[in-house]
Amino acid sequence: MSEGLAVVEYTDPMCPWAWGSEPSFRYLRAALAPAGWRRVFGILFHPDDDPAPDEAAETAWYHRHVQDIAGHTGAPWPAALERVARSSVPSSRVATAAGWQGGEIADRVLRRLRETFFVLGEPADTEERALAAADGVPGLDRDRLAADLRSPRTVRAAARDFRDCRRPVPEVVGLRAGGPHPGAAKEAEGGLRYAFPTLVFEGPGGRAAVPGWRPLERYLEAAESVAPGCVRPFARRDLRAYRSLTEPEARLLLGVETAPEGAVVVDTPGGPVFLDPGEAATHPATRAR
Repeated sequence: MSEGLAVVEYTDPMCPWAWGSEPSFRYLRAALAPAGWRRVFGILFHPDDDPAPDEAAETAWYHRHVQDIAGHTGAPWPAALERVARSSVPSSRVATAAGWQGGEIADRVLRRLRETFFVLGEPADTEERALAAADGVPGLDRDRLAADLRSPRTVRAAARDFRDCRRPVPEVVGLRAGGPHPGAAKEAEGGLRYAFPTLVFEGPGGRAAVPGWRPLERYLEAAESVAPGCVRPFARRDLRAYRSLTEPEARLLLGVETAPEGAVVVDTPGGPVFLDPGEAATHPATRAR
């Protein structure tokens, strides 16, 4: 049904707006399947950025910033933030390397990377931390991940993503729109880059870019505008299929207002995260329990 539709997601593992968009994006990946869906990791926290003169003050400010964004998205946020991420490169490389083991593994690893930041407040901003976040992901070959992290094809893919993210389509350059995060292209090292998240849909009917924070309906309209008939009925699954759900995700994807049956609940000031017991067995949020 979605033949001819391609979706590119410009993102970063540590972007709070991308974290808050996960309910809609998970829905889309199911409703638009088997559309081609490619992630481009654009690096929100660049390792060459100047360090803050007062790291503690910057951390406190960014913690409040994450809370403010969660006020719009409904996403969980951590009780404490260890520090502002020093670099997005390690987590982006690990997410890219996980992709060589298949799309499902890539999704699970990226989810773990996001949750270390937005549930635990511990940014996976070094290779050691990013690899540790992925420990225990079902089906993941940890040794292969560590080897692939430094492989030439991962390095080439990361360089391609960096370039692609800094070639925004004209529709998002100089964009003026309402809302808390309209998603206009941003000034960054290397020139303009896409705001995170941005989805670009391409199909037989052309191209449609949906940047920033948008309701689910806007993404569905964009997909239909370029590939009529591409949206198929959404089939509900259970917690075991998703492994980890926030409250907004449980409402949208499962149609429930309370904790799914059998869920291990991880509380945050911004709301709970529901883990399947199999996920909870190796999840960083439960290892200390």
